[in-house]
Amino acid sequence: MNRRDFIDKSVKASLAFTIVPRSVLGGANFIAPSDRINLAYIGVGKQSYTLMNGLANCKEVLIHAASDVDSKKLNNFILETTKTQTTLRKPSIQMKGYGLYRELLERKDIDAVVIATPDHWHAQVAVDAARAGKDIYCEKPLALTIAEGRAMVNASRKYDRVFQTGSMQRSSYNFRQAVNLIRNGYIGQVKEVNVAIGEPVKQCDLPTMPVPKELDWDMWVGPSMYRGYHPILAPRLEDPEWAGWRWYRDFGGGYITDWGAHMFDIVQWALDMDRSGPELFLPPKKPMAQHGLSFIYKNGVKVNHTPWGEHNAIQFIGTEGKIEVSRSFLRTSPERLASLKLTAQDKLVYHSDNHYQDWIDAIKKRSKPICDVEIGHRTSSVCNAVNIAYELQKDLKWNPEKEEFNNYSANLMRSRSYRGEWDFNAF
Repeated sequence: MNRRDFIDKSVKASLAFTIVPRSVLGGANFIAPSDRINLAYIGVGKQSYTLMNGLANCKEVLIHAASDVDSKKLNNFILETTKTQTTLRKPSIQMKGYGLYRELLERKDIDAVVIATPDHWHAQVAVDAARAGKDIYCEKPLALTIAEGRAMVNASRKYDRVFQTGSMQRSSYNFRQAVNLIRNGYIGQVKEVNVAIGEPVKQCDLPTMPVPKELDWDMWVGPSMYRGYHPILAPRLEDPEWAGWRWYRDFGGGYITDWGAHMFDIVQWALDMDRSGPELFLPPKKPMAQHGLSFIYKNGVKVNHTPWGEHNAIQFIGTEGKIEVSRSFLRTSPERLASLKLTAQDKLVYHSDNHYQDWIDAIKKRSKPICDVEIGHRTSSVCNAVNIAYELQKDLKWNPEKEEFNNYSANLMRSRSYRGEWDFNAF
């Protein structure tokens, strides 16, 4: 072999080696440390387990830590997460638990956080996480108030964070197909929409009971007005029931924000209103009415909060057809539309079939996920405005650009008072 042949073969061998994938060098499931996304969870009630299982199955994800004001729930979550990650053959780590979420946010090795606290904590935790340089997945509804939602958007933009709202219906076939059909005119022009969800928020009248020793109740209440503990608000680990805080003012927004954050969200998506919203809210004038409100968009589409025959479902009525959709069914008129294969000639919406992986992919690309914080804010604003109109029993005009009502009292209700050390101005 002469010198030229030797050099030529050596260079080719070197190049061949450099293009061997890291997966070959490290095994079929190898993920380089630099490609890992290290997660932490803030709030570990029942919903956190759904989120944990979904995100743990993303190959890039490794869950390192969690925080909760209930030490018993926190320890159980760490135990179950460790088991799950071991089963998935994730790298072995020692998960750490925190009673105070701000201590968790100080960790430089945490890339992103999942917020699964009650609604009244979403804004404070999300803004703190954005300041700390963490990307964010926050459960729906995004915010307890309209002002808090806007603060979350502002913080995410200021600190350049990738923020996914947990409105998971956007990553499922039924709703994506319905939205694509509507956006492309397959049922003509939408004239009216009926949304069947439960009742508005109500005042909390639960009696005070002794606080479990494992629970920091004062921190659970956090920025909201203080009231005594009751297990309906914060069930113990062994309680099979879901927490009832979501039905009560100061902590949640009733079914209007709980299921409305899903169903009104699909209405916003279908009508191409992700950067806007309705302009008029018309509540029933009957005190304590639980249905009967309508809101109207600038294009004249009317949306009714009404039990139209199905539960947690939407009915779109167009000039040339009808679509009824929920998590369990997609019914169309004409019938063929339900399984219609859309083509390149159709204008298709953002496609995601995995809400968790969509967020992880967006983090890697530094792009907006399918349900970016602005989208989540616009939907929760609709939900909060519906609750405000029900409570005031007044017709309300809403300016989606300025995010203002034409009513002094309604504008005051865009925000709320904060207790003790917590201050909205700090946002």
